[in-house]
Amino acid sequence: MLTPANIKHFYIPDEQSIYLLSHKDAKKLKDWFKLCTEQLELLGYKDMIGKGAFGFAFAGTSSETVSKANDPEIIAHLQQQVFKFSRINLPQHVQDRFEEEAYMLSLVNHPRVPRLIEYQRIQKQSVLVMDRAEGEDLEKISLKYGPFPVHLVMNIAAQLADILLYLRGHQQQGQAKPIVHGDIKPSNIVFDETSETVGLIDWGSSVFAQIDQQGQFVGNNVMDLMSSDMQQTNARLGDVYFIGEDQLNGGLSSVRFDEQGLASTLYALASGQSSRFGHKVISPNSLGLPQELAKTLTAMMSDSPKSREQGGDYFINNMQFMKNLVLNENIHHPHISLIPTRVSPHNKEIDSVVYSSRKSFLRIEVYQAEQELRYIDDAQFDRYYKNYMQGMGDTEKAFIAAVSRLGKYPVVGGLAVRWEETGVFIDSSLNLYDAALQKSFEASLNNVVHFARAINRIGIFKCCMFNARDTLHIERNDETSPFMPDKSMQIPYELNAVSLTEHDSRMHSYFEDGDDPDELLTLPIQLMAVIRQLNSIHHTGCIIFESLPTHLKIHSDYKLLNHSLELEFKSLLKDVIDFIPTIEGLGISGFMKLPFKDTRFFTHQGQLPDKFYPKDPHQHT
Repeated sequence: MLTPANIKHFYIPDEQSIYLLSHKDAKKLKDWFKLCTEQLELLGYKDMIGKGAFGFAFAGTSSETVSKANDPEIIAHLQQQVFKFSRINLPQHVQDRFEEEAYMLSLVNHPRVPRLIEYQRIQKQSVLVMDRAEGEDLEKISLKYGPFPVHLVMNIAAQLADILLYLRGHQQQGQAKPIVHGDIKPSNIVFDETSETVGLIDWGSSVFAQIDQQGQFVGNNVMDLMSSDMQQTNARLGDVYFIGEDQLNGGLSSVRFDEQGLASTLYALASGQSSRFGHKVISPNSLGLPQELAKTLTAMMSDSPKSREQGGDYFINNMQFMKNLVLNENIHHPHISLIPTRVSPHNKEIDSVVYSSRKSFLRIEVYQAEQELRYIDDAQFDRYYKNYMQGMGDTEKAFIAAVSRLGKYPVVGGLAVRWEETGVFIDSSLNLYDAALQKSFEASLNNVVHFARAINRIGIFKCCMFNARDTLHIERNDETSPFMPDKSMQIPYELNAVSLTEHDSRMHSYFEDGDDPDELLTLPIQLMAVIRQLNSIHHTGCIIFESLPTHLKIHSDYKLLNHSLELEFKSLLKDVIDFIPTIEGLGISGFMKLPFKDTRFFTHQGQLPDKFYPKDPHQHT
């Protein structure tokens, strides 16, 4: 049996829906989780709270430790610890980052930063023991509720400003030694909804600032300033969805990095987004924030370095006053959904994955890196890696990020966005399986529309949202063998609540748009013939073939609209399975069909109009 001494050897593989793994990998993952869970529970460990690129974390402490504590306050404190483990298969230089993280966190003593308790290195693995911040991270809360109300944005802003002031005032041995967190974003901020307090976590990108807020080198003497450490950046990259231009462009680490990350975070929370890229279209001035804060955030996210610095200075110097603005929590802005969403009356276990194609026309330039990324054939690749957005402008990046955010909800269906000279046409079929998330989902969907309206080019973009739990898997021993499906394998489908005949709605599909330049898998003629026959039957949904060297995945989401053709529809789906052995080559190929009657038209609009919080909030209830 495991003991507290050797429990630290556990690690968890990279995060991915278990329903998208091969049978072998899924079984290994399930067995590993089962072993971890059973042994950790014996020791009192429970509630895995997060995973990342370099490690994972558990909350709790051993029952033995608790039993030795007599003071109830000590017991409560012990039970709120977090154990963060490095992945045991990481190279040594990456493992070393855990030790650096522990050191930087040990220097921080602030009530809004969970403190380091202990750092240990056990053979090739590192473990950090920290206090646990109460609540959930702000990204999860944002997905639950959508755009944050003004009073919460102001409250969070004030608390983060206080942390930044503390970090830039940090000293060692009487000398200025400012600290940069380096990765401020919603998922790194834990929020307790009861007390409305924040906790800034994940210090893996933290470093000492090389430049202070005046742009001066941070050094104690001439030798420090002449050292090579001051000639090249010591900064870590952080999340490219939230870090500012200075950090993204590899500048010397500065306290300004955290100002820009904070501005991006507040903007994302206020607008219901998961990135900073859209600030020129959905500007901070359009979010109904108090004018002073909105214009400060606009400056902090400006293209002009001077404006960013002025905005940062104003924020740090005046947030203590801005937080005292009189607000009326009864003010609610009307919620309007720009695209229809069907909300299922029944909750359903959905592991949503967004598969999007035809992204190439959104790119301004083509990078060599992008060419290489085309050959990473995994439908979840876009969910975890962001390099594919190279060559896009900020508005295009914001559009892609907004579409990706939809996959964080329990939703299936699809979108087709068609840009023409006169405006934007959007066809959709979206089915949400949690009514409590409707307002948040529709707010995220509205953001997709706003960004689509701001893109001026001729072209089309399509995305399918499928349930990974419905994905079919076929494996083979090597790349030269055919994929052989099990005889009992069936492609799932649902019947629409009411049977609709063909004349009730026109349809459109991938077939109208020709071959997709972003798809690399060419399906055999026989299989394409069956899919074309399916296309002639009144239905909505998608099918995606994802061919890997020894693993074929068939993602689908089908709803039959004309019940009278069910036997033919079912027979054709069986034919699809029968022709799977004829598939050759690697890559992805997808087909989607949407009801044309749900088309919405929008004129082009480069930026939303300004909208500020009322000067006299008590006149607006």
